[in-house]
Amino acid sequence: MKSCGVSLASTTSFRDDGKKMAAGKESSECKDGSVSLTDEEKQLLGGLDSRLFGFIRLHEDGARTKTLLSKAVRYYESLILKAEGKVESDFFCQLGHFNLLLEDYPKALSAYQRYHNLQSDYWKNATFLYGLGLVYFYYNAFHWAIKAFQEVLYVDPSFCRAKEIHLRLGLMFKVNTDYESSLKHFRLALIDCNPCTLSSVEIQFHIAHLYETQKYHFAKEAYEQLLQTENLPAQVKATVLQQLGWMHHNVDLLGDKATKESYAIQYLQKSLEADPNSGLSWYFLGRCYSSIGKVQDAFISYRQSIDKSEASADTWCSIGVLYQQQNQPMDALQAYICAVQLDHGHAAAWMDLGTLYESCNQPQDAIKCYLNATRGKNCSNTSSLAGRIKFLQAQLCNLPQGSLQNKTKLLPSIEEAWSLPIPAELTSRQGAMNTTQQASKAHHPKTEPVLGLSQTPMLQQSLPVHMIHSSQVDGLSSPAERKRTSSPTKHLEQLRANKDHLNPAQKLMLEQLESQFVLMQQVFHKGQSSHMSGSNDEQPPFSTGPAQYLQAASVGIQKQTGHRTLPSNLVTQGAALNHISSHIATSGGQQGINLTKESKPSGNRSLVPEISRHAGDTPNGCVIAKGLSNHVQQLIAEPVCSPNHGDCTSPDLLISDSPQISATVIGKVSEKTSNNHPPVHTKTDNSVTSSHSSMISTTTSSTKSTAQTVTHSVIGLNSPQNNVHKVNREELENLQSSTKTNLPIISLKSGPQIIPSMSVSIYSSSTEVLKACRNLGKNGLSNSRIFFEKCPPPRPPTSPYPPLPKDKLNPPTPSIYLENKRDAFFPPLHQFCTNPKNPVTVIRGLAGALKLDLGLFSTKTLVEANNEHVVEVRTQLLQPADENWDPTGTKKIWRCESNRSHTTIAKYAQYQASSFQESLREENEKRMQHKECSDNESTSSDFSGKRRKGPFKTIKFGTNIDLSDDKKWKLQLHELTKLPAFVRVVSAGNLLSHLGHTILGMNTVQLYMKVPGSRTPGHQENNNFCSVNINIGPGDCEWFVVPEDYWGVLNDFCEKNNLNFLMSSWWPNLEELYEANVPVYRFIQRPGDLVWINAGTVHWVQAVGWCNNIAWNVGPLTACQYKLAVERYEWNKLQNVKSLVPMVHLSWNMARNIKVSDPRLFEMIKYCLLKILKQCQTLREALIAAGKEIIWHGRTNDEPAHYCNICEVEVFDLLFVTNESNSQKTYIVHCQDCARKTSGNLDNFVVLEQYKMEDLIQVYEQFTLAPSISSSSS
Repeated sequence: MKSCGVSLASTTSFRDDGKKMAAGKESSECKDGSVSLTDEEKQLLGGLDSRLFGFIRLHEDGARTKTLLSKAVRYYESLILKAEGKVESDFFCQLGHFNLLLEDYPKALSAYQRYHNLQSDYWKNATFLYGLGLVYFYYNAFHWAIKAFQEVLYVDPSFCRAKEIHLRLGLMFKVNTDYESSLKHFRLALIDCNPCTLSSVEIQFHIAHLYETQKYHFAKEAYEQLLQTENLPAQVKATVLQQLGWMHHNVDLLGDKATKESYAIQYLQKSLEADPNSGLSWYFLGRCYSSIGKVQDAFISYRQSIDKSEASADTWCSIGVLYQQQNQPMDALQAYICAVQLDHGHAAAWMDLGTLYESCNQPQDAIKCYLNATRGKNCSNTSSLAGRIKFLQAQLCNLPQGSLQNKTKLLPSIEEAWSLPIPAELTSRQGAMNTTQQASKAHHPKTEPVLGLSQTPMLQQSLPVHMIHSSQVDGLSSPAERKRTSSPTKHLEQLRANKDHLNPAQKLMLEQLESQFVLMQQVFHKGQSSHMSGSNDEQPPFSTGPAQYLQAASVGIQKQTGHRTLPSNLVTQGAALNHISSHIATSGGQQGINLTKESKPSGNRSLVPEISRHAGDTPNGCVIAKGLSNHVQQLIAEPVCSPNHGDCTSPDLLISDSPQISATVIGKVSEKTSNNHPPVHTKTDNSVTSSHSSMISTTTSSTKSTAQTVTHSVIGLNSPQNNVHKVNREELENLQSSTKTNLPIISLKSGPQIIPSMSVSIYSSSTEVLKACRNLGKNGLSNSRIFFEKCPPPRPPTSPYPPLPKDKLNPPTPSIYLENKRDAFFPPLHQFCTNPKNPVTVIRGLAGALKLDLGLFSTKTLVEANNEHVVEVRTQLLQPADENWDPTGTKKIWRCESNRSHTTIAKYAQYQASSFQESLREENEKRMQHKECSDNESTSSDFSGKRRKGPFKTIKFGTNIDLSDDKKWKLQLHELTKLPAFVRVVSAGNLLSHLGHTILGMNTVQLYMKVPGSRTPGHQENNNFCSVNINIGPGDCEWFVVPEDYWGVLNDFCEKNNLNFLMSSWWPNLEELYEANVPVYRFIQRPGDLVWINAGTVHWVQAVGWCNNIAWNVGPLTACQYKLAVERYEWNKLQNVKSLVPMVHLSWNMARNIKVSDPRLFEMIKYCLLKILKQCQTLREALIAAGKEIIWHGRTNDEPAHYCNICEVEVFDLLFVTNESNSQKTYIVHCQDCARKTSGNLDNFVVLEQYKMEDLIQVYEQFTLAPSISSSSS
């Protein structure tokens, strides 16, 4: 059941047609100079689309293919020009494919944009989405590339390039520090037997590299296992050995220091045997020698590193440390200056330089260096540096006037040192090596690194995602700067200085540069308050590339009246050195583009973003990074391994008292625009709404995208001409036969990659449904989504419009006060809680009204009942409830630190009690101090008015304690039966009670044991179900709640902060929410209070005192609850996240067990049954046609729903189980897509059937709309 018929082979398939093409060349050129295509050429072009990107060779024996593609582009452009752009949308899609294959990315992007805006159901075209994703990937627009690739896999899970997509998603998530998602996609790529642009050992290297974030032993085992691989490529071997060496140098868990360093040196020496030219390995070897006191060997290694052209700030910083240790201050000074000139944000070098000046009794210079160090984003010891600065400033104040001026300086001042001649090693050898390398790369593209993203160690390193490297800075008047670069800013200044002596071409260039400069300044300053300054608060603990820098190109946007999109004329500003693989299918040059997380449209979350907001907006020009004090938007993939410290991104350099330091990155602007690239029209009235409600109610609304621009981090993929897979003639013809289409002058037929739809409805009989499924086995897709077919993939909702006024952003919390049992069982209470207009309801006094014995859930009773019961512990930082600071207390962040471990109820109870006793002691001490200082009122007022900002105290939160065992917790669970039916754990009106199996924490009770400050980070409940939470006491809890309508806004904030909305731990910044007009309910939950969280509500909670809480989920039998649950089920599928609630399984059980009278709920459930019935029948017929036996397996009572062991999607009815697990009765289930990826013809799988088709048909037929109570009573 393949959806694409692309096979891999060589483009020598076109050789046999060379003569035909040559013979037809003259006839294809008309007398008027226009271009036409022969039938043979049209037939060949019919099989070329984005799926072949990276798998055909255009630079060697594929010259004829390139000629044909170029000719086709001219032909299409001429037709579009003649028709004045009024052509079928498929023209633009095919034109985008051809330009993509030619690696003309600006034209490809422009054509894809036109197709996107002309084709309302563009999302059904998997090859379009894939091509668009590749273009975004090339421009480092990872946010948009991820969206495009995810939608490909969503609309067509069996897409023939799924492995390539998983690989690229893994790489992008790795750069974005979402390691869990990255690991999942790499694993999905690894199990796929289809071809890909990275080898399996390279993918395994990435997986091992990800383990280094925390699982060092796993990483070590994975690397050692890789070394056992037969015929391991030399470059892979060298990099694996390099990683092992660096791990042994840094990780204390791997042994004592002497043993570790011995192993580290051995591994690095072996790495250099495999690759003697790795400057990075030489540098690491120098670090190892330095740590054991072998100074001379360390110097030799560092010099070798410089000789191998990979000299970096780290190398020079390490050399400086060695010189300083050898008491050679002047040499150390020069080395540190080289380091900070190479990387202005190298905090370690600035700190070491400050220490050097301080040791030479030059406090003024030391202060400047320390200040530069503190301005680094990731500087880990800001507080200690601040204390040091204050100490030195106090010393200066106490010195007699003139004493410093009269004192002889041992070292030049920082201003003088900055302008000193730099060592010959940097100016001559390094410059020559870079020149030689650039020249050699132009002729030998295969000399680049073999591995993917990561070739550098993780420890003591970071990947500053929005950082500009010194090679792009020209404002500093240092010899190193002048040697390395010539920036557009300098060019602009030179042209201005010689304005009266310019020729016409130079004057034109000056005008263009000046206009761009002004535009970019406006754009840059406009976006400074955006996420550029905050999206990378949490940097990864490792660098993802070798010591090369990825330069992003600026983008010029031409102002077009009424049309605001990405530019159709993108011009690169230089190619970066690629560092993923010489196999990966992308051009050698990598560019940055003005769209990433910030450029998400807040309206229709389509894949083609707009740039300007309104017609009157100033058009966005090139991104400008003016001054290191501004938010600069470049990625440096250099390993930042400071000798003694953590690493920081670029600070504001403080070299003189009033430094004039600026840097501007200006992209080249295309000097001409062609009529072949018509402006892109932005849809405003025909776009599908981003709200999920349209997918259930089949209504659409018009929304308009808005976006800001920002340059994103980059990751390069190498040219497709290197080591590509080949396409043979026979397989290519198979592809062509499946996509063959003639090219009429004005219209094109859609290819089979468009997802088919079936004209059956919920009112069709089962016979009609099954009849419609016939003959779809070969062409039908395996898509298992349960939304309406006419709806696009799910997208987060936009912020409600119009925005709320500021005085409505702290609404009162809906609260109900109960006085007696009758109040608790009053029917309107149920209606009030489940009303979608109430995102949260606090039922006050519930325990008292129902006489609940909360003591059964107290810590004392729990210890007596089951003291060895397992408790999951989250280690957190004690912080104010309405704030979330980084561990140093220097800046507010969204990432919430929460590390997992386990203990027992008895041990946590001890901790809870000791925490309380410790707090009492602290309170008594404070009271004593207060009495002693009662006369000094200012002291107490200052303390109360000034919040503590780190370092924060560590606390432990006992969470997810399972109370499902009715034998262990019989008394506790029986007590909860006193609750009203709608909040009970089990009831007929609770959807989760119809699952037929247990989901811990959802349809069972969980307990939470807390100390003050214990946090439940921001989240929506699993599959958007409602939740019930009762505070046992004795302390209070503080809740923060945001309505479901605004979850898209919070998702955007998470993405801006490199967080996964579904999987990461995050604590919102209230100030940012209020600025975005997001209302926040805030209230205190006291002992005995029940908090009802309605479907889809976002919430986060912090304990005010010592308390226990119990909680579970509830699914009211309402259309709203079912709709939101299905939407989240589909969104999880798009995001590759497992849905804990199997909605397909649940829907069939609901049809069996429940009579539904609500027409909306009935239609949604019936439609779900219809979709699944069609999918089961289609798959069944396809398997039978392929000769695959289906074995009856059946189901046992209380058997849980099944999920794919690989991708974790729900698998219903037909289970694909490996032969081995079937024989062993372990039944490791796969979905059909993962099964086919593992074994193309399913030879290694058996298919087990759990339901007879007749039984499903019977359930479908018998599920009818029940009469409502009101109508039946009347």
